[in-house]
Amino acid sequence: MSLNFTQVHRNSRILSVGAYRPKNSVHNNEIAPRIDSSDEWIQQRTGIESRNFASSDESLIDMAEAAARIAISRAGLAPEDIDAVIFATITYPYQAPSAATELLTRLGNTHAAAFDLSAACAGFCYGVALAGDLVSAQTANNVLVIGGEKLSDFTDPNDRATAFIFADGAGAVVIGASEGIGIGPTIWGANAETRDAIMMEPSWLEYKKADKSENIKWPDISQQGQTVFRWAVYEMAPVGLKAIEAAGLTIDTLAAFIPHQANDRIIDSMVKSMKLPDSVAIARDIRTSGNTSAASIPLAMDALLMQRPDLHGKSALLLGFGAGLVYAGQVVELPPLPA
Repeated sequence: MSLNFTQVHRNSRILSVGAYRPKNSVHNNEIAPRIDSSDEWIQQRTGIESRNFASSDESLIDMAEAAARIAISRAGLAPEDIDAVIFATITYPYQAPSAATELLTRLGNTHAAAFDLSAACAGFCYGVALAGDLVSAQTANNVLVIGGEKLSDFTDPNDRATAFIFADGAGAVVIGASEGIGIGPTIWGANAETRDAIMMEPSWLEYKKADKSENIKWPDISQQGQTVFRWAVYEMAPVGLKAIEAAGLTIDTLAAFIPHQANDRIIDSMVKSMKLPDSVAIARDIRTSGNTSAASIPLAMDALLMQRPDLHGKSALLLGFGAGLVYAGQVVELPPLPA
């Protein structure tokens, strides 16, 4: 026997975006001497000039709360209007309870549905996909999606492969109902056979069991740079094109491209592979924000809209990819200009 209720589908869209960047901006010149490098080498390799690190007493939740309050306010809502929270992160220092529930207590809304999502640099796009579906199915009315990381807690400052890449920050969007379609179909998946290309190691169990007298390494993020670079360059552009096609658009009608801010050369390669015209605005927040994993796309979205307010309400391709190796892309209608 089928369930007996009326199923109503509604459209969803991003209502607003908010961002928080720690005040401590760190230039390449502060990092380069530790890893026998230079500002010029780092910029040529990644495009990064500087990044932001949270202070020792500034937590992931502190940053997420700041971004969330901005997004909620710009949506014309109050915290109690949020009925679900999806928190994309890989750097919350507790396995349980979730970062999402800690954020709820900060916001003074302790009854909304809340859960964390671990998909690394693709986490925000995974969250947008889930939130859009929750709203469309009327499971939720207003969903807060957070992408937040304090990667400085899990980065070896002396590792020549990662010390200059990762950074801290948080971005948030509120997703709610809309008259038109504001979130296109999500193209997502994984290349799990190469999941070890980006790893946080050793595991917590290995760290716990080890003899501390052996000076065992803290669980930091390691990366096989060339493997990740090749995967992103050759396999992510087709994902982006599929997302554009699934949304019923063409590259000529797209207004903006907001990819995960992993590497400026990766962004250039994807733009070239997709043959995006000059009319498409490209987000390049990586130059001053570094790689903030799940936070990078909402941070880049906020920065792009600050630079180009004419893009409010226009179409943008979001494309996240990272540890797993997982990926997700969708075309969205960017939030309207805040009242």
